[in-house]
Amino acid sequence: MSEDGGNGKLLRFPCDFPIKVMGRDEGDFEAEVIAILERHIGDLDKAKVDTRPSSSGKFLSVTVVFRAESQEQLDAIYRALTDHEQVLFCL
Repeated sequence: MSEDGGNGKLLRFPCDFPIKVMGRDEGDFEAEVIAILERHIGDLDKAKVDTRPSSSGKFLSVTVVFRAESQEQLDAIYRALTDHEQVLFCL
């Protein structure tokens, strides 16, 4: 039996989902990331937001764990984040 229950999907929704967003530590990068996410999921639990600077201090990673409702929602979130000029990549 496969881990996906045989339906070809890797995730079962709803589920808690971590997303990591990397960008240059300029302006208010963390606030921009949170604003994009909140447009798609509503208010975030700030306790589930972890922000870390790179060792050089030039970059910032923002990791957020949220309740994902569907694959379509995740796809829309990834598109919105990667379309933002400050975002370098998302995991």
